[in-house]
Order: sequence, then C-alpha cells, then structure tokens
Amino acid sequence: MLSVMDSTASREIPDDLNRRLAELNQIGVALSQEKDLNRLLELILLAAKKITNADGGTLYRRHAEHPGELAFEIIRTDTLGVAMGGTTGVKIPFPPIQLRDNRGRDNTSMVVAYAVLKDRTVNITDAYQEKGFDFSGTKAFDRHTGYHSQSFLTVPMKNHEDEIIGVLQLINAQDRASGAIVPFSETDQRLAESLASQAAVALTNRLLISQLENLFESFVNLLNKAIDEKSPYTGGHCHRVPILTMLLAEAVHETKQGPHALWHLTDLDRYELKIAALLHDCGKVTTPVHVVDKATKLQTLFDRIHLIDTRFEIVKRDAEIAALKAAREPEADAKAIDQSYRKRLWEIQEDREFLRLCNIGGEAMTPQAQDRVRDIATKYRWRNPRGEPVDFLTPDEVDNLTIRAGTLTATERQIINHHIVVTIQMLEALPWPRHLQNIPEYAGGHHERIDGKGYPRGLKGDQMSVQARIMGIADIFEALTARDRPYKPGKTLTESLQILGKMRLDGHIDPELFDIFIRSRVYERYAKDYLDPTQVDVVDVKKIPGYSGD
Repeated sequence: MLSVMDSTASREIPDDLNRRLAELNQIGVALSQEKDLNRLLELILLAAKKITNADGGTLYRRHAEHPGELAFEIIRTDTLGVAMGGTTGVKIPFPPIQLRDNRGRDNTSMVVAYAVLKDRTVNITDAYQEKGFDFSGTKAFDRHTGYHSQSFLTVPMKNHEDEIIGVLQLINAQDRASGAIVPFSETDQRLAESLASQAAVALTNRLLISQLENLFESFVNLLNKAIDEKSPYTGGHCHRVPILTMLLAEAVHETKQGPHALWHLTDLDRYELKIAALLHDCGKVTTPVHVVDKATKLQTLFDRIHLIDTRFEIVKRDAEIAALKAAREPEADAKAIDQSYRKRLWEIQEDREFLRLCNIGGEAMTPQAQDRVRDIATKYRWRNPRGEPVDFLTPDEVDNLTIRAGTLTATERQIINHHIVVTIQMLEALPWPRHLQNIPEYAGGHHERIDGKGYPRGLKGDQMSVQARIMGIADIFEALTARDRPYKPGKTLTESLQILGKMRLDGHIDPELFDIFIRSRVYERYAKDYLDPTQVDVVDVKKIPGYSGD
C-alpha cells in the first residue's frame, strides 16, 4: 500500500516492536476464532486501536448489495466515551458514505472513499493542515463536541479475491509515554495494514460461512415447505416441531434439579438441534400423498364411502322390487308386506349411517362395532357390474372400516412409519461437519420409546440422546394439539397433557423431561402463539397422570 503523505520515522524501540508483533499474532488467532459477526467487527477495530494506540476509530463495510457505498459498522472514541455499533446495541445515526456522486464521479474528497477508489492507505499527519481532502464534517464534529481530530490512518481491507470489502480508519495516535496526539508512524501503518489484511480474511471467512449456513437453512426450509405443502392436513408440522423442541431444550438447559441439572447447550449445540428438528421428517418426501392425506378409513384417491352409498341404494331398490312382487301374489297381505318393507328400509338406513360413522375414524373403535361391520359385510348381497352376486363389503373395505384407532391400516401405518427409516438413510448419507454430526441420531430417534418399543431401531432410553428424547416429546405434543389433522380436531391443553402423562406412565417418553415440560410450563409458551384460543384451557397440573409435582 502507498501512503498519501510521508509517514514519520518509527517511534518504537525493538522491545516495543516485538511486543506489538506478538500482539498482532494473538489478534490474528482471535480473529480467526470469532464466530459472531458483530463481535468480529468490533474486535477488528479495537485491535487496530490497541496496536496503534489510537484514541478513536471507525470501521466501514462495503456490502455486496450496496457496493457503491460504505456503511458505518463500528465507532469508538475513548476520550469522548463514544461507542456505537457492534455489541453495544447503540445504532449509528450516520448515513453511508457514497463512493460516487449523483453524476457518477469518484468521491475522492472523502478520505475513506479515496482509500477504496484508489486502493491506498492514507496517512494524514494533521487534518486541519491537509488540503487534499474535505474535512468539513470532521471540523463540524469537533466544534460540536470539543474534540480535536488530528492524525488519521485509513486502511482498505481486501479479501482473498483482491476486492475491498471495508475500510479501517484510526484517529489520533497517542504517544505511549506522554499521551500527546502524534502522527501515525510508519510502523503503525505497516501493523495496521497487516491487521487489516488478517481482518479481511477473517471477515470474509465469517461471511462465507454465514452465507453457506443461510443457504443450507434455506434448502432445509424449502424441503420442509415441500413436505408441509404436500398435505393440507400436516401443513406446518415441520415448522412447529422445531419450535417446541427448542422451547423444551432451553427449559432443560435452565433446570437446576434432577438428573438433567448438569445438561447444558452451547450455541453450536443449539444450532445442531435446531437443524435436526427441522429435518426430523425429511423422509416424508417419499411417503405417498394418499396415505398422508387419508382423512377417512375408506379414502384412497377418493372416499370410497360413496361406493358403499351406491350399493345401499341398490339394496333399497332390490327391497322395493321384492315388496312389489310380493304384493302381486294372490292373497297377499299388503299391510304386512308394507310393514316388512318399511322395516327393511329402516335397517338399511341404520346400517348405512353406522358405516358412515365408522368411516370417520376416532381414538378407539369397540370390538362390538368391529363385529357389526363384519356382519354387515355379509348381511346384504348385491350384483357387481359383471352381474355376479357378491358380499356387500369387500375384504379390503372390512379391513379399513374396522381400524381400531385413526384411519390407517397396519400396512398404511408401516408406510407412514417407514418415513423415519428414509429420514435416517437420507441424513446418514450426508457429509456432516463435526459440529453437526449428531443430526441423524437426533432426528432419527424421535419415534423411539424409553421402554424400547419404539421404531425403527427399538432403542431404549439410555441408548438415546437427550436431544432425541426432547424431540420425541415435541413431536407427540404437536400432533396432539395440531388443528390440521385429517381424522381429529386439535385437543385442548388439558386433554393433550393427560395423554402425554399416560404415555409417560406407559414408558413411552422420558419421565424427567416430561416433568420439566410441565414444571417449566413449556406448553403454555407454545400455546400462546400456536394454539386456537378454544384449545387453551386452565390446566390443573395436579391432575396430570405421571407428573411428579413442582
């Protein structure tokens, strides 16, 4: 880099220079390790101030979406106690510096703009004596605050592609012995340039990592949107489960009692669990829509109850024909025939309404109701389109109408359950970095049970991570309270927690995590944003099965 003005001779003695070089190396390591962008930007400026003993400084960024301007990111002035941007939470009120005017001409009158446009370091001994740049804004600031801006060191920050991504500007170098304001030395300039180079690499790497993370999360969200859009009945499930998962995870993180008191999450742990929760049902991309969308027991591509309705109309027609034929017989008892006919129609209608009710599905179908379906299957006979006399219901229709709970047959349930196998296969096939390597286990374990009776691997509680067990509870509670399921309305908080409590007693879910879920009132925080007001009733925790109490 070239300097606009000749720098003063180096003020450092060898020992001091060695110390500053050592500091530069330490700063480089710190920059490479910082993950938070705001802290990184702040660290860059503070490090530059320290290594040059500058009283103030500003860091500007050249954003990719606005390459024609320099945005203020961090401002520090020790003497005035000014600290803006970065982790301070104080918004910088100044507009970006434009690199070109409205006519497209280079804005070389501003020092920071000049440094970018000319790709040069600018070292100014005294701003009040400098004739090459416009310091009117600086002088106005000094008049307003009583400050005196004198020496300036402005250094461009270039990335690996030799593009200027920012500018580091330092103000008022201070003599380390007397504290007097002095020009920035040649050594100051070289150290600042070296630091700017390291900072640009660190900043670029952080931005690239952030961009890759954003891209990755966008793909994950895209996949989840495709899954949710696949079915109107499960829309939002992939969005809500991660929210519940993280609410419960934070509650476990904060607990101070029980076996999970020492369990804690780092930021990387949180990110890993979040991604796992987002991907917990990614295998559903392979699940047939007609199975996912099965709102009634007889539904495939359409609800076959309408075919059965047609058969009932045929049976009614046959009953009418039989009654008319009987009435034509000599000595026929018209009254008795009419009564028999009306009784037959009543029976047909009763059976019709019963099958319609069975088709809806529910939590539990009684054995008596199942037996009645089987009786109806052979109670009536009708001729199929080929003219063959057949039973009223096919074996497949009987199997579907006698489903004990829900709307899925055993075969269809296996198809649904297979999604978790596909999920594990998909996730295990990906080359996860070290901080995300547990995602397949977390996501693939949310259907396992503490007693080992879950799927797909039949893992027991001690074989499952806490994260997987957390996700299992989140998945169940979301399903219980979801308002978009095909076979049932969303349950109230009390109903959902009672069912969850029974699952805890049956060895389905982790008892300690269940207690934290109740004790920390995770359900209330979730309900506030994601449940219908009609579902949010007053919960008496003392009546929740399996809850050990506060």
